[in-house]
Amino acid sequence: MRTGTAAELWSAAVARRSGHRVELASYRIGAVLMLAGGFHFVVWLVAGGSWEGPVSWRKPTTFGLSFGLTLITVAWISSYLIMRPRPRAWLLGVFAADCVLEVAGITVQAWRGVPSHFNTQTPIDRTIAMSLAAGGAVLVIVLGTMAVVALRGRVRGGRDLRLAVRAGFAFLLIGLATGVLMIAKGTVLYRTGDHQRAFDTAGSWKPVHGVTLHAILVLPLIAEVGLLLGWSEHRRHRAVAIGTALYVAATLAAVWLSVH
Repeated sequence: MRTGTAAELWSAAVARRSGHRVELASYRIGAVLMLAGGFHFVVWLVAGGSWEGPVSWRKPTTFGLSFGLTLITVAWISSYLIMRPRPRAWLLGVFAADCVLEVAGITVQAWRGVPSHFNTQTPIDRTIAMSLAAGGAVLVIVLGTMAVVALRGRVRGGRDLRLAVRAGFAFLLIGLATGVLMIAKGTVLYRTGDHQRAFDTAGSWKPVHGVTLHAILVLPLIAEVGLLLGWSEHRRHRAVAIGTALYVAATLAAVWLSVH
């Protein structure tokens, strides 16, 4: 009996240490991805060229910054979720690897001077496009799993933090849904031969995608800053509620922009 208990405690300790290592690695990888995004912004400043369009330095810049920031955010926020260390470590590890895959694919295509999405002109283009699509599916599965945990109320902390994490994940799901919608729309148009229209119109939901994607960082940050300032839980909860309402308004405005 004692041996079994000791083994269980040892296994739990190992799982916690493993989860801690994955979390630290995610912070480091996220920082590297953000540095890569900043580097490509400098490349654009030096090399010039259009900021918009399917072939531009905008894509490795924005993807590096956004994926890096999202990875750091998810590593932080996932520590508030009530789940076993080993599954959390696996989810976070898969998410970190997927972020690297997505940014790498975008970056390679930018340096090759060809579109990254919907582009199946050559075997390497097809491989990268399919990898990005598969990576997108993995993102939805991993973040969707964490969102289910959060929305079921399995979040550590006071009312303010629980609201912030749950609302943040809800907005993140909207961001993921619009990302899937844009990929699906562009893929259909590209496969029907309307390549230019695919590149021109597939990103019509970008306003919603951009607004909702980082609520998972902003809303919990409001709660944490309020705690550092010594605010009461009631005041922090009210601040998070106001932030959530503003995000709802901004999302509705972004939807209007996307459909007009």
